[in-house]
Amino acid sequence: MTVAVHVGPEPVPALIDAVRRAGGRLVPLAEAEAIVYFGNDDPDEVRSMLHEGIRWVQLPHAGVERWADAGVITDHPVFTAATGSYGPQVAEHALALMLAAARELHRMARATSWGPKTSRELAGSTVAIVGCGGIGRALIALLKPFGCRIVAVTDSGEVPGAAEILPRARYREALPEADYVVVAAPATPGTRGMLGAEEFALMRQDAWLVNVARGSLVVTDDLVEALRAGRIGGAALDVTDPEPLPDGHPLWELDNVLITPHSANPRPAYWRGLSERVTSNVRRFGAGAPLEGVVSPKQGF
Repeated sequence: MTVAVHVGPEPVPALIDAVRRAGGRLVPLAEAEAIVYFGNDDPDEVRSMLHEGIRWVQLPHAGVERWADAGVITDHPVFTAATGSYGPQVAEHALALMLAAARELHRMARATSWGPKTSRELAGSTVAIVGCGGIGRALIALLKPFGCRIVAVTDSGEVPGAAEILPRARYREALPEADYVVVAAPATPGTRGMLGAEEFALMRQDAWLVNVARGSLVVTDDLVEALRAGRIGGAALDVTDPEPLPDGHPLWELDNVLITPHSANPRPAYWRGLSERVTSNVRRFGAGAPLEGVVSPKQGF
């Protein structure tokens, strides 16, 4: 079946090409049965595009909390996210942050004189991955040469390469033994603030928090206090709350913090991953096959 697809409200050429590669037919919104959305990420914008003929909406990001929180995501039409499309590149960034932390690059890069040797190996470390979906599983593959012991926190069953698997409800049990706690869980009402003072108190004093998920999963004020007090070793953050992180925020001033500006998914990789997801799902929709990245209205991801 040829799928009638509207790409918009911004008619992005890469997404138009992705629809055409799948054999989809590009149509005005009024004639569409599917929407490949790209716009200003305003939930009301998406809501205004829906009509009775729309059966499927492809969203452009892996995180869909803004639309879920606004009640836009429903069972009918079906919504899909880019979940899993960006796993390898975000995992690569997480590995870079972990290596930088292990080798003290956050301090050495700021040094203005020859200092003491204080770095350590990443090899053989225990890594707790909180939220072991596409990003977490890609990170496990990257960590394999380092011989790390992986503790995976997930409700999604078996995780190849993990020495231990814990359900999300027991995520705190993964914290005390971890050299690195990597946050890769989706942002939902149930995960918001899941790492705060109580959790930092469970972590080792030399452990690092690595967040490549969403800033809202971490209680920022509690993190600042834990870092200042030396209750944890450091934090490597690609995402923050608030975001963008304001100039003058305490996190900028701490020497045991490494911050990148939500850059784990480089733009060329973003477009490649999203285009591949669009092409795959247009083909699947036309064939009546299960779509990739279906969002659960109940779970919010």
